[in-house]
Amino acid sequence: MKHPNLYLIGLTGGIACGKSTVLTILAELGAHTIDADQVTHRLQQPGTPVYQQIVDAFGPDILVSPDGPLDRRKLGAIVFNDPVALQRLEQIVHPAVHATIVAWLDQSADQAPQRRSDTPTPAPPRHIAVIDAVKLLEAGWKKDVDAIWVVTCAEEQQVKRLIRTRGMSEAEARQRIAAQPPQSSRIAQADVVIDNSGTLEQVWAQIEAAWQKIVEPGR
Repeated sequence: MKHPNLYLIGLTGGIACGKSTVLTILAELGAHTIDADQVTHRLQQPGTPVYQQIVDAFGPDILVSPDGPLDRRKLGAIVFNDPVALQRLEQIVHPAVHATIVAWLDQSADQAPQRRSDTPTPAPPRHIAVIDAVKLLEAGWKKDVDAIWVVTCAEEQQVKRLIRTRGMSEAEARQRIAAQPPQSSRIAQADVVIDNSGTLEQVWAQIEAAWQKIVEPGR
């Protein structure tokens, strides 16, 4: 599935580690980007085949209203307490997400790279694309990417961010974190590790250093 004129970064990390921040910076530097979580949300909208399969599997009680959108907190409460239920959900969602991303990669390979005019970093000599996915490694993308980037931060920062940005209780936040593989397992497979425990400026510096190695290899 690799495209010869496309350098593909697989971006992953634990929940609330700050992958979206890294993805935004990479887009500003000129990368084509896609967020698997946003793809998932689109595919789960009412009226889609994925939506109907989820309702058939978990029942109408997971809906906000009859024929309405999924109640993600209700669905999360089910699947993050039951590994079998989580696997069932992933078997519904992952193939559709994978197909959408593959189609996007085919399109990205034919597009000219874009970057902000006020960004001093050199434009890449070939297209750079980034897939942002929590389950990147588990979904088997490692064999298709040129590099694995892992975003990390302290677990207490994850908990605070989930409480602040998603309105979770501390117990809910820790449950979501515990349901994912430990950060150490991702770091062990990483080509680049971005520590998002510090300031935005520090994160920018790490990303730009890694970006330079792609656009100017051997420098």
